[in-house]
Amino acid sequence: MAEALDAISAALSGAADTPAWSLSDARVETLLTRAHRLEGRLHELTLRLASEADRRRVGERKGASSTTAWLRRRLSLTPVSARQHVTLATALTDRLELTREALAAGDLSPAHALVVAKAMETLPAHLGSETRASAERQLVGWCREFDPREVARLGRRLWEVVDPDGADAHEAKLLGRQERKARRGRCLTLGGDGFGSHRLSGRFDPEAAAVIAAALDPLAKPLPSTADGPDPRSPGQRYADALVELCRRQLASGDLPTRGGERPQLVLTMSLDKLRKRLGSGVLDTGERLSPATSRRLACDAGVIPALLGMDGQPLDLGRRSRTFSATQRRALGLRDGLGCAFPGCDRPPAWCEGHHIRHWIDGGLTDLDNGVLLCGYHHSTVHQSDWVIRLAADGRPDFIPPAWIDPERQPLRNHILQLE
Repeated sequence: MAEALDAISAALSGAADTPAWSLSDARVETLLTRAHRLEGRLHELTLRLASEADRRRVGERKGASSTTAWLRRRLSLTPVSARQHVTLATALTDRLELTREALAAGDLSPAHALVVAKAMETLPAHLGSETRASAERQLVGWCREFDPREVARLGRRLWEVVDPDGADAHEAKLLGRQERKARRGRCLTLGGDGFGSHRLSGRFDPEAAAVIAAALDPLAKPLPSTADGPDPRSPGQRYADALVELCRRQLASGDLPTRGGERPQLVLTMSLDKLRKRLGSGVLDTGERLSPATSRRLACDAGVIPALLGMDGQPLDLGRRSRTFSATQRRALGLRDGLGCAFPGCDRPPAWCEGHHIRHWIDGGLTDLDNGVLLCGYHHSTVHQSDWVIRLAADGRPDFIPPAWIDPERQPLRNHILQLE
């Protein structure tokens, strides 16, 4: 094995600096296919070694909690990829010899092998070895003709090969299990990459996915051709635009539950002077900055809420007095303190925050900006139940004085998250 890997490594080192531009189309096609097959063959060797490491408990002897955890660290894999390595390595070594041989020969890809392993897991344990071998041969045969997703779809009808009479009953049970599993595993995440892009990722059961598709499909149709030509957007771009449009229409309808005492809405903050001069960025209530052009576009079709600002951008007066801070006042507090919970080190956004009276309302404190601060629920409770003291500093922003048991000197602290310029 070591000699083979040394030879492959040396050969690839030589090929790494070889330009491909001089190759003919036919040669590019041939070499691309060979490189893809070699990838599968190398992956089989990787999995076989991973299986051996798991059998010997190498990872555990080196202090890892499992082979999966060890592979993740050793090979710099994601948790999902490391888990798939161990699952597939065990299946190929213990049960799926035909699939392992096909992978080692370069006849199918690692993704195909994983689909075969998952499809074979759906078969009951009481099936005889000949029946299971027949099912595996069928799956490997499909792998030579179809891509992994198509093989997965065909694999759901695997029982038609091994037990035609009981195929429908088995499929009904299998679909039920898969739907329950998918339902338990549902999730949706949205996060930024720090470079201006955000990624939306989710997992849904078939029914939920169908509902989403039914809502997006009408909005994702290509636009009619114009003098500029046909719709230039890719299918992925059309569906991304459809999701935003769907949410935009829902926000405009006013049917959503209120948030923080007001209808959910997109809040963009910038000075009127910058807006008029087309200079400077706007700031969303999430803390994200938008270009001047985008800010002006949003302001073109939005309500403008006036606020009296000082030279440093601090709101001087906004809202009215009452027992609780109004939505407008909470927005002003967010503008002053940095668009979120003001407690030192906290990064909770405004939507998670409540208006807190620095001097308690019950003790005569006013519901004014110079007596208020935004705190998330956790830190609101912390301030009320401990000896933290809040004071507005000379610049009008809040300082937090920690209890003596945290800092005997009781030096003021401040949350240094994004501040408005």
